[in-house]
Amino acid sequence: MSNYQVDVLIQGFPGRSVCHGGLGWSSVSLIRGHGRTILLDVGAFGMRKPLEKSLKSHGLSALDITDVILTHAHYDHAVNFVLFPNATVWIGQVEIDWAAAQKPGFNPLPELYVKELSSSAKVKKVQHQEEFIPGITAFEVPGHTPGHLLFVLDNGATNILFTGDSAKNKAELICRKVIDTEDPAESAASIELIWQKWLEKPGSLLIPGHDVTMVLDENQHPVHVGTRTAGIYAWFTENIEHSDVFDLSKLPS
Repeated sequence: MSNYQVDVLIQGFPGRSVCHGGLGWSSVSLIRGHGRTILLDVGAFGMRKPLEKSLKSHGLSALDITDVILTHAHYDHAVNFVLFPNATVWIGQVEIDWAAAQKPGFNPLPELYVKELSSSAKVKKVQHQEEFIPGITAFEVPGHTPGHLLFVLDNGATNILFTGDSAKNKAELICRKVIDTEDPAESAASIELIWQKWLEKPGSLLIPGHDVTMVLDENQHPVHVGTRTAGIYAWFTENIEHSDVFDLSKLPS
């Protein structure tokens, strides 16, 4: 198996707004190899400009993307699939069948995008334990959504795991609890499968849906690889030339 090159284009963030619902700051990863240029999850509307900028910094445009892989159908991971006209879109069969059957409601499913995913000829539906792209295998990890998928990329000596929101962050991996889940028991079982896959090859990386990339240390404890960057500009004064910056990358003092 020849190696893939993997880059995190958008770093996920383990938090939510106090008053305004989900931030939707999810991870977007670029996978290149075997003649493919792949995005794994594609983010929410607010990521469009940063995603375009990050693609350009890697010498790419939307037209270069050959495949879009979606962990699940929630808006913050799925809606931007429409930006990549040449891409085949991959999503779990169970996930899209479930999502398409839901009535519009106060939930994270983007109904019109789900409708397109369920009917477009560009969309391919993935099964449990299917190696649908060379070296990339899907595993069902239900809980957060009924058809959520874990993707394991076989990179030779190590693997790279993409957990989406089946385990969104370091805390969920350690506690083995998911704060946003359709079924807590299923989520707990799914996290056990994630751990099983993570431990198969020493040095394997895990890219969660809403956190920094992680690796296991010598005590099999998750540690971050890289530095978290996150913040908000706010205009609280009467001068539009002045903005305050709130750093969200560190623990509060």
